[in-house]
Amino acid sequence: MRESLKKLRDPILIQAVIAAALSFSHIHDIADAAGQREWKAWAYPISVDLLMVMAWKMIRTDAKQRGAWFWFGLSLSASLGANVATAGVLDLGNLPVWLRVLVAGWPAVAFLGGAFMVHAQSKQKPAVEDLVDDVEEDQEPDEVEEPEPEEDELVTVAEAHARTGVNIRTARTWVWRGQLPVKGMRGRANLVSLRDVKERMTVGA
Repeated sequence: MRESLKKLRDPILIQAVIAAALSFSHIHDIADAAGQREWKAWAYPISVDLLMVMAWKMIRTDAKQRGAWFWFGLSLSASLGANVATAGVLDLGNLPVWLRVLVAGWPAVAFLGGAFMVHAQSKQKPAVEDLVDDVEEDQEPDEVEEPEPEEDELVTVAEAHARTGVNIRTARTWVWRGQLPVKGMRGRANLVSLRDVKERMTVGA
């Protein structure tokens, strides 16, 4: 509630409400003077303002939309023209024929503008969805290739010393204690896994 009251105190919002009310009233007066009586006279300012809001919303989404700029300018001209016309420039009791024709034809024009912008927005949505999909694909983490396991090889203690630098006496102690399992025999020499020797070296004696 307090936030709503704060918004009502905003001078920009107050100014916008006053301007909208005056413009709304002027368009109504022109429509009424052009022969559009009762509810029809009130429908005209709603139509003009809605077309302007739709066009402005579309411009904010994509400023390159020339059609949206055209309909925004047209609705703004209609609102501005009504404001000027009710300032004593025209006799509201005897409007010129051309102005009556414009007022009578406005509903068709407004419908055309609204249909155009709705169609343009529906064409934009797939492009936006494709862009979102592309962004999501770019954000997906790259698959990390796991290194292929090193091929194991059976070697003698002396060969393990030559390949890895392990101390021969230390390696034989590991074998004797069962800390380095014997995987085979080559003559009288024990064969151990080269991978086991490397792993054991990282652990220590």
